[in-house]
Amino acid sequence: MSDAPAPSQDDAPRDSTPTAPAPAPAASPARRTVLNGAVAAAALGAVGTAQFANSSPARATTTGAATSAAARRPVTTRASATPFGRPTASAAEPGVAIKAVRGSRDGGWGGQTRAEVLARNGVVATSQSVAAQAGLRILQEGGNSADAAVATAAMLGLVEPNSAGIGGDSFAIHYHAADRRLHGLNSSGWAPSAWTPGHFRDLGYTQETGLPGSGVHTITVPGAVEGWHRLVDRFGSRDLGTLLKPSIDLAEQGFGLTERIHHQWSGAVDLLAKDADSAEFFLAGGRAPALYGVFRNPHLAAAYRLIAREGRDAMYTGAIADAVVRKIREVGGAMDPADLADFRAEWVDPITVNYHGYDVYELPPNTQGFATLIMLNIIEQFGPVLGYDLAGLGPRSPQFWHLLVEAKKLAYDDLNRYQGDPRFVTVPLEKLLSKEYAKELCARIDPHRAGTPRYPGSVVSGTVYLTTADRWGNMTSFIYSIFDTFGSGLSVPGYGFPLQNRGALFNLDPKSPNVVAPHKRPYHTLIPAFVMKDGRPVLSFGNMGGAEQPQAQATELVNMIDLGMNPQAAADAARFAHNQYENTLGLEPELYDLVGEGLKALGHHLTDPDTSSMGGYQAIHFTPEHEADHPAPTGPDGPVNGVYRAASDHRKDGSAVGW
Repeated sequence: MSDAPAPSQDDAPRDSTPTAPAPAPAASPARRTVLNGAVAAAALGAVGTAQFANSSPARATTTGAATSAAARRPVTTRASATPFGRPTASAAEPGVAIKAVRGSRDGGWGGQTRAEVLARNGVVATSQSVAAQAGLRILQEGGNSADAAVATAAMLGLVEPNSAGIGGDSFAIHYHAADRRLHGLNSSGWAPSAWTPGHFRDLGYTQETGLPGSGVHTITVPGAVEGWHRLVDRFGSRDLGTLLKPSIDLAEQGFGLTERIHHQWSGAVDLLAKDADSAEFFLAGGRAPALYGVFRNPHLAAAYRLIAREGRDAMYTGAIADAVVRKIREVGGAMDPADLADFRAEWVDPITVNYHGYDVYELPPNTQGFATLIMLNIIEQFGPVLGYDLAGLGPRSPQFWHLLVEAKKLAYDDLNRYQGDPRFVTVPLEKLLSKEYAKELCARIDPHRAGTPRYPGSVVSGTVYLTTADRWGNMTSFIYSIFDTFGSGLSVPGYGFPLQNRGALFNLDPKSPNVVAPHKRPYHTLIPAFVMKDGRPVLSFGNMGGAEQPQAQATELVNMIDLGMNPQAAADAARFAHNQYENTLGLEPELYDLVGEGLKALGHHLTDPDTSSMGGYQAIHFTPEHEADHPAPTGPDGPVNGVYRAASDHRKDGSAVGW
C-alpha cells in the first residue's frame, strides 16, 4: 500500500497520524493509518487531535488606599471561572483553564492517584463508574464474574456510545475456577460476503488509495452480542434479561455526560450530522449533549429489551438484524441477512510467554496480542544480550525508556508484517514467540541510537475495557469497541446504536495477510490480557487505545514485575506512546520533562508532551491468603480465600468497586 498521507478528521483527543487518501466516493478517514508492510501489510488507523488551549484569563489583584486591613487585602477578580466548574457559553470545558498543581497521597507512592480497591466477595473495574456499579450490583445479587462482565459491558454501550456498543465487537479471557483454566473468546465480526478486492475496486478504491475510514463501506458484522451470549451461556448464572435490566432502566432515565465523553462526542458532531438516524439519536439541535447534561436513549432500551427477550437471535436473525441490513442497503452497502445469521463467535486457546516467572496470556490473531508477548520476550533479553538491568536503570533514566521503545518497534514490525485472520492466513506464532527469536530481535537494538521501524503502521481508536472477579474465584478480562468515535457514523433506526467501522482496517494489497475477503475478520486491536503463575491466577488486566494497547500492557507489567509497583501505581505511572508509522515518540508531560532531552540525544523524534494517546488501563490482582491458594471460596457462600486488589486508570472516567 501507499505511504501517501491523507486528511484526518479532528474527531477525538488522540495523536494525529497520516492516513491514505480516500477516493471521491468516500468520506475522509477518521482515525486510520496506512500500514505499509512491504512484504505483508495491514491497513490500520490513525486519529486526528482536537486541541483545547490550556490557558486562563489573567487574574488581576489590586490594593486599595484605605488603611483598614480589609482594604489593604488584595482583591482577586474572577475573569471566567464559574462555581463548581459549571460550563458556560464562553467556557464549554471549564477544566482546561485550571492552573493548580495536583496534591499527593499520604502513604505509599505520593504520585498514586487513588488507593487500590480491596475486596473479597467481588470486584469490577472499568472506565465509567456507573458501569462498574452495574456489574457490582449483579455480583451482590449472586451473579458471577461472567454475568457481571456482560452487565458492565451493556452499561458501557449506553454511557460510552462513542466507543462501544452492540454495533461493535467483543473479546474475553475468562478464568474458570472450577477447572482452573483460561478460556479465550473471539467475537469479532467478519466482512460481508460481497466484500472482495474487486468489489471495492468497482466502488473506486484502489491499493494505493486504501479503503474508506468511515461510512457504510466500513461496516463489518457486529460481534458483541454474540460474545455476550456465548460467555454467559457457558460460564454465567443469570439470563440476559437480568443482566440488561440496569442498562434498560438508565437508558430511559438518562445519565450525565462526563468531561471526557462530552469532549469526544463534540468532536464527532460533523460525522453524526451526516446520518439522519445518528443525528436523531446523538445530537441535540445539531450539537453534542451538554456537559453534565442528562442524555436518554429510549431507542437503545428497546434494542436491549428485544435482546433480553429473544437472546442473541434478536441481533442476528430477528428485528434488529432486519433493521441493520435494511439501513446498510439503503445507503449503498452490501450486507446480506446471511452475513449476520451465519456469524458465530469462536472459543480459542490463549497464547502465552513466560516473563520473569509469570505466564502472560493474550488472545491469538486476528488480535494484536502477540505484539505484547514479543515485546516482553525482547525486554527479558536486555540483560543477557545487551548487558542492561532494566530495574537497575529505573524509570528516571532515558536509557530505560530508550530500550522499551526499541523493543516496541521490533515487536510491532512483526505485528504489522504477519497479522491476519488465522482462518485465512498462517501467522508463525511458534517462531515469533520463541525465546531464541527474542534474542535475535534484542541483538538488533542499538543501545545508543534510536532505530527505524521496517514495517510502519499505527492505529488509535475508541475502546472500553473492563474486568470482573467474584467470590467463587472466577475472573473475566473483557474488551469491546465500535472502533472509531461513533464507529462508521451510521446508526440503526429504531434501536439507538451506531455500527462499527472495523472494515476500515482491511486493505487491498494482495500480498497482505490482511487483504479484504468475504467472511474474513479484519486486523483487530482489542486485546484482553491475563497473568498466571504456577497455575494460579495473578492479574486480569487490559487497556483502551488502539496501537497503545500492547506497548502499554508491556510497560505496566514491567512496572509491576520489575519495578515492584502495585496495580494502581502501575496505572498512574507515566507512559509512552510510539507511533510506528511516523516513528515519533509521545511522552506524558512530566516524563517528557524528566527524560525528553536524553531521548532526543539518542535520536528519538519526540512529539509535544501529551496524555491523550496513552489509553486507559483497568486491572484486578488476586493476592492469596496462603502461597498455595487458588482463588476458591472458603465455604459455599463465603468469600474467596484471598483478596482482590483492583485498579482503575485516572486518565479515564472510571473506578474500581468491590464488596
